[in-house]
This record gives sequence, C-alpha cells and structure tokens, in this order.
Amino acid sequence: MEYTCVIFRRPTADQALALAGVFQAAELVAKLATEGGIAEAQLSAAMVALLNQNPETVHSLYGSAKNIELGINSMREMINDRSQGSTDVMRYVIGIMYLARRLTADTIRIDQVGKGITNAQRQAAHFSATHENVIANVAGLYTDTVSTINGRIQVTGNPLYLQQPAIAQRVRCLLFSGIRSAFLWHQVGGKRSHLLWQRNRLLSVLPI
Repeated sequence: MEYTCVIFRRPTADQALALAGVFQAAELVAKLATEGGIAEAQLSAAMVALLNQNPETVHSLYGSAKNIELGINSMREMINDRSQGSTDVMRYVIGIMYLARRLTADTIRIDQVGKGITNAQRQAAHFSATHENVIANVAGLYTDTVSTINGRIQVTGNPLYLQQPAIAQRVRCLLFSGIRSAFLWHQVGGKRSHLLWQRNRLLSVLPI
C-alpha cells in the first residue's frame, strides 16, 4: 500500500491578520448585542475596512494591528481551546465564514454588494464612515443581500438593545465587516487546513 505525503503550506501573517479581522467583528457583534455599545474607534475601524475594497496591503486595510487587537486575542483564545471563549463569538465566526463562501459563489449577489459598497464609499467621503446615513445604507445592503441567504446568522443578546434600530444597523455593519475579512482570508490563501492542522503556526505569525 502506498501512502501520499501531503505538504501543507505554512500560514502567512496576512492570513492570520485577515482571520483576526473575522474574530474582531464577531467579538464586537457580541459586545454590542449584550452591552448596547462599542468604542467609536472600533466601529470606525470596522467600517473603514469594509468600505476599502482595494487595499494596498492586508495591514493597510486594518490601519494597525492595534485596531484589531480584540480579534487577535479572541482568535488566540479560541484556537487554544480555552474554556473562557464565548460560544456566541465562535458561532458568529463560523457563520461569517459560511456566508462569505456562499457569497463568493453567487455572482449576482456579489455584484449587488460591490455596487452598494461603492455607493457607501461615495457617501462616506462626504460625511464619515460612521455617519448615521452611511451606517443605515450599509445595513440596508446587508439586509437586501446577505440576509436573503439560507443560514443567516442569529444574533443573541439583550432584546432591549437588539430591538433598537440604530444598534441593529450597527450589528449588520459589523457582520458585513467580518464577511469582508473572511473574503480577504480566502483571497490571501487561507484554508481550513490551516485551522485543522496548523493552528500553532497560524498563531505564531500574528503581529501582536
């Protein structure tokens, strides 16, 4: 009997950073849903990353590793299989990765998302990435595209917060930002094998 030796490519820093972006979005969704608010800087970094469709580098998309330090720490905790990890956060991460794959295979929705993000970019240039009109616009795009896919993410938290339109809109924007990072993870060569067989190597190339 012959055995085939499978050689896995080592994970890169770009892949680790993009995956940390997914965890960052999931953590912020959980925090917003349960506590009713997140730091303005965190929301701004997520929106800027979402609206930047042509970054020069992966690092430039996030501005600084410090901007996704929450996601980096969460990723370390989850991958190390520590009991302190949030089951909701992990569920959001899995859901985000799933929706990103579904979107990748749907050219009609991808085209609709691309046009919608371009419109939001123009809007943000006149106001800001976190202006209420931009948030509402991007949240509406999420509802019209991602929310129509089977397997949509069910966000759990305090109903008093989730029933507020402004918070619900921010949750959708953050999920969208996570999907953006998941797209990037695949674009730079991120694969399931990295999570299954090379977790320690993946963690070793995180920037902080």
